[in-house]
Amino acid sequence: MRILFIAMNDSIHTARWISQIADQGWELYLFPVEQRYPHPMLRHITVFGATVWRADNLDTSVRYLRRSSLPFYWDVQAGRITHQASTKHKETALLRAIKRIKPDIIHTLEFQHAGYMALKAKKSIGKKFPTWIATNWGSDIFFFGKLAEHQQPIRELLQNCDYYSCECRRDIRLARNLGFRGQVLPVWPNAGGLDSEHAASFRQPGPTSTRKTIILKGYQGSFGRALVSFQAFRLCQELLKDYTIVIYSASEEVLNAASQFGHETGIKVQAVPKTTHEEILRLFGKARIYIGLSISDGISTSLLEAMVMGAFPIQSCTACADEWIADGQSGFIVPPEDPPRIAAALGRALIDDALVDRAAEINARTTAERLDCKTIKPQVIKMYRDVFALRKK
Repeated sequence: MRILFIAMNDSIHTARWISQIADQGWELYLFPVEQRYPHPMLRHITVFGATVWRADNLDTSVRYLRRSSLPFYWDVQAGRITHQASTKHKETALLRAIKRIKPDIIHTLEFQHAGYMALKAKKSIGKKFPTWIATNWGSDIFFFGKLAEHQQPIRELLQNCDYYSCECRRDIRLARNLGFRGQVLPVWPNAGGLDSEHAASFRQPGPTSTRKTIILKGYQGSFGRALVSFQAFRLCQELLKDYTIVIYSASEEVLNAASQFGHETGIKVQAVPKTTHEEILRLFGKARIYIGLSISDGISTSLLEAMVMGAFPIQSCTACADEWIADGQSGFIVPPEDPPRIAAALGRALIDDALVDRAAEINARTTAERLDCKTIKPQVIKMYRDVFALRKK
């Protein structure tokens, strides 16, 4: 089987998804939508024109087709190889890649970059275009499907792909409403499964109610609403006196707000610099509460990891959280821009030990049944085999 992925090659979600099938002996190729260093977790795959020089932290099983038609230059400030290729140049390079390797399956991971690029390639190639799986990431339909400039390309993509996959049942309905008439694949997290046994080794012993840390996802921008959390913190600051708030993936704006909040209230606030996935799991494993707020998302990977690690989740209502947790039982689902509602949820989770301990038990069972890689990986392998058996010849 020969599979060509079109995706963000530096994304851990891309790497974790592909890792599920990297040991099957199939021919795997990756065409990056942007020219960046591949993620070090990638294994047994050939990358088109990823870099001029090999990154030191890559596995030796990762191969390059170095004769890329994409020009490069060295970005001194960013300290990496970047590209100066036009969109048309990248589309031409993709056509050459498809004609060169003749994949059995093309799998696009994400819509607005990878999916749109594949759509243009299919329009050029026509009926001989390989079987196409289009995977919806995060807000690809839920948010962008509401924007006038994206509605037509999304509709065309859905009308041209053969299979559609996503991580929220919510998005299946949206895809159907936007014109998809093909086969819907099983709903799995876009990052694949998690090794629950390995993750458990980073979990603090004892009940969740004994933990004294609150984890905040620090995204603030087009979608993230971390700053709203600080308004909620102020509303219940008396309950936070004995706790430490730890923020990861924080923007400068969030760091400034955190510093000001800590100075004014005396509550301990720490920002975690960019670190490894295992260290993030360790932080979750020490947390009583996890807070993730955004105005749009798929199923938040951080939410799922918090559930595995026993942290009580408080997640915005825009991230399919209702497909994984029961509001008021195994977590709280809140409006992303409503500080009083968020504060009420946080206050309850701070004082109700029985609630957070019971939620940890429920979430452990849920993630063991639905998220463990031992469960998801065989299903993913079977999915590719089934698509291969039914591919266009």
